[in-house]
Amino acid sequence: MGCYVNRNEFEYWVTEHLRMSGVYWAVAGLAGLDALDQLPSAPLLEFVDKCYDAQIGGYAGNVGHDVHLLYTLSAVQIAAIYDELDRIDADAVAAYVASLQQADGSFVGDKWGEVDTRFSYCALCTLALLGRLDAIDVDAAVAFVASCRNFDGGFGAVPGAESHAGQVFCCVAALAIGGGMAHVDQDLLGWWLAERQVPIGGLNGRPEKLPDVCYSWWILSATSILDRTHWMDAGKLRDYILSCQDWETGGIADRPGDWVDVFHTFFGIAGLALLGCGGLTLIDPVYALPEAVVLRLGLPRLFSVPPPLAINIE
Repeated sequence: MGCYVNRNEFEYWVTEHLRMSGVYWAVAGLAGLDALDQLPSAPLLEFVDKCYDAQIGGYAGNVGHDVHLLYTLSAVQIAAIYDELDRIDADAVAAYVASLQQADGSFVGDKWGEVDTRFSYCALCTLALLGRLDAIDVDAAVAFVASCRNFDGGFGAVPGAESHAGQVFCCVAALAIGGGMAHVDQDLLGWWLAERQVPIGGLNGRPEKLPDVCYSWWILSATSILDRTHWMDAGKLRDYILSCQDWETGGIADRPGDWVDVFHTFFGIAGLALLGCGGLTLIDPVYALPEAVVLRLGLPRLFSVPPPLAINIE
């Protein structure tokens, strides 16, 4: 599934391993545009089902691939968007996620043992969506994420690792879900995130790096949770995101003039939604799902609703 369907194309094969996430990006992007009916749900949900390993309890990135926590979250998010969580074996998935928690509270992504705060977020988000947070030691999970905080207020992949905007989203959202926001220095981190905006208006992930549309999500999600989005120039960021759209295909690239892809298209849409641009469905910055889906599941709103921009999306 996803953007690449021609098996003779190089792009089809290099994205084979992350097809599940590709489906999530496409579905969530359409939901953000209030155009979910543009894509048939039945074949997508059938694909999700085929990626499930009943013996392990997790989902793979594609049929026949190894299960992984990243793709398990994507599968749950897809089912949630379509109001099809009943097709998920919540107990089995919860047991699988719990089996990946380590003694220090961290999580490995799969049987190969890599530890990363991305996986802490995936674990907490997956279980929150399924109503199974009691399957893990939440306090230990929060403590590990907190141990990855740096002097600049940011967070890294593991303790002592460099602060990175992608990890900041994962850690802040994980702490929000786990009730650990007391571990965040909101002003210091808010300043560090605001400093990621470059003169052209886009956001980068680390100091001295080029801007990239995907950080419109990683950073705005965190600043939305922290209620610090107003520390950035929203109008310039909006213009940067739109400058990355290709008007022939409609997709969004990482930077102006680059080739578009579904990953940056979704995160561009999500960034615009978090800026409060009119015409887009509000996305929850903690669960990376339309707010209506999160409210339907009875989960609490853990962020401040952004004020609308004066200029809408047309």
